[in-house]
Amino acid sequence: MKENLSWRKPAAIITAFLLLLSIASLLYLLIGKSGTDYVADIFQDGILIKSVYLNDLSETGTFIIEGESGCVNEVEVRPGCIAIISADCPDKLCVHQGFISDSRLPITCLPNRLVIRLRPVSDSAASDSMESIGALDAVTY
Repeated sequence: MKENLSWRKPAAIITAFLLLLSIASLLYLLIGKSGTDYVADIFQDGILIKSVYLNDLSETGTFIIEGESGCVNEVEVRPGCIAIISADCPDKLCVHQGFISDSRLPITCLPNRLVIRLRPVSDSAASDSMESIGALDAVTY
């Protein structure tokens, strides 16, 4: 008896296509937006408190952000990147996140209600229309 092996060729083509698609997606994520200029928007309690143009900086600088309940975060800004370098929150996850230089993942300090989010400079008009980080896209009860 001979087995029917007609399914092997289409399966190999689909597998090769999916592999190439995966590799292309990974390369885009790793090197896709390397030349973009970013603005760091710093939100506390959902309100924009400061915007910093990261590519306009020529040297390193630090500043302190104090919250309503006495919480303190020290933020360091370098040309092209930003980080929270010290915080009085108990877990210090925001400090351990380190410097960010692209918009893939924001820095978040939940106990101190602080979010640092990067956005491309070209998106400034869209962000100016939003008054807070809490722009809803769905409502739950």
